[in-house]
Amino acid sequence: MDEKKLGDRATAAVGAADEDDDRFVESGLERVTEGIHTRPELEQGKSYHLVVACAGKGAVRIVVQGQSSREAACDGATDRQRITGKRGRLAIDVEGVKDSAGMVAWRITP
Repeated sequence: MDEKKLGDRATAAVGAADEDDDRFVESGLERVTEGIHTRPELEQGKSYHLVVACAGKGAVRIVVQGQSSREAACDGATDRQRITGKRGRLAIDVEGVKDSAGMVAWRITP
């Protein structure tokens, strides 16, 4: 698998992140095998959008603190959900399920 092509595909799916945009909170790209383990400090009680896209094979499990986990296929499609800021940092973890590989991207915006 070409990580660059898969990374470009996953990043394009979640949309471009403009760090100068007031609506930008956080984004990134990781290998599925390494996963996403982020702890953003979000405004308590404020609603945000979390968009995750995986490109490759298999699926990823998305776990947001205080919410049920969900799975998303590594087919380049986006998984979108609303999250709410809490006191302190909010744990967000995305990990590959068995035998999954590829690249996973995420973006958080208000």
